[in-house]
Amino acid sequence: MTVSSIYHAGELLAQQRTGEEMQAEHNAGVISDRIIPGAIPFIAQQSMVVLGTVDADQNVWASVLFGRPGFMSAADDRTVDFEVSRAGYAEHDPLWTNIAGDPRVGMLAIEFATRRRLRINGNLSRVSDDKLRLDVREAYANCPKYIQRRHFTRLSGDPGQRVAPRSGDVLSTSQRASIGAADTFFVASAHSEGGGDVSHRGGNSGFVEILDDRTLRIPDYAGNSMFNTLGNFVTNPRAGLLFIDFEANRTLQLLGTPEIRWELDEPHDHTGGTRRYWDFTVEHWLERELTDRVEWELLDYSPFNP
Repeated sequence: MTVSSIYHAGELLAQQRTGEEMQAEHNAGVISDRIIPGAIPFIAQQSMVVLGTVDADQNVWASVLFGRPGFMSAADDRTVDFEVSRAGYAEHDPLWTNIAGDPRVGMLAIEFATRRRLRINGNLSRVSDDKLRLDVREAYANCPKYIQRRHFTRLSGDPGQRVAPRSGDVLSTSQRASIGAADTFFVASAHSEGGGDVSHRGGNSGFVEILDDRTLRIPDYAGNSMFNTLGNFVTNPRAGLLFIDFEANRTLQLLGTPEIRWELDEPHDHTGGTRRYWDFTVEHWLERELTDRVEWELLDYSPFNP
């Protein structure tokens, strides 16, 4: 298998732009068309998964599902099943409409307490009213960098009082404050052939800069040299962000356009030496309370955070 068959043109351009082609070629060996054996029990142990999808207007969404361990499982190394009735989910989340129109999704299973994460891309379909099935196209584990350790202290099946989602196109004062204090978010991107992809971003609280009420600036720290997300930005400048407010127990989904800043002058070294950022222009947001009560305890910040 050649590097050009593993990476698409946007990823290759980003690798070349940063001079990381050799490292990317070396790391390509972790990408497989199957789930590695050790990751199969990991999937069944998880209480959270993030999914990246594309809607009919080519907007990219990042959505989250919560559930007690076992709500998703891999019966073999080529499929992941989700029991919808065991998952806490928002029935009006665009996820459900999106997969009916375009089944190509990105999946990220993440365990904050151990800083382990697994990325799987493939096709997601409904096999029954209560079950979703993801057919694996590619899978690989990510490194533990920039993940803040958190522990679930309670996962309640009682959704309590449901509040209608709110939407808009300009970030409110409280939303800007929440984003500005965040130490974690998720970014969904997409490629015309591969479909949706989703990744984690983390740093010390305040690592996301608020430029104005519609623009965020995100530092791009050193990673695995694959440039899956930035590579998608090169070929398709559409993205979706997901912020989980762990204190307020709500999510904020942002739709918009990213613009990569490859070599930005930075006197305070906020990127850990890469000098790379990407600016995100918000075009639409959707905010909702979590349907299940999830409580978290912050244990510590990643030692890799700049």
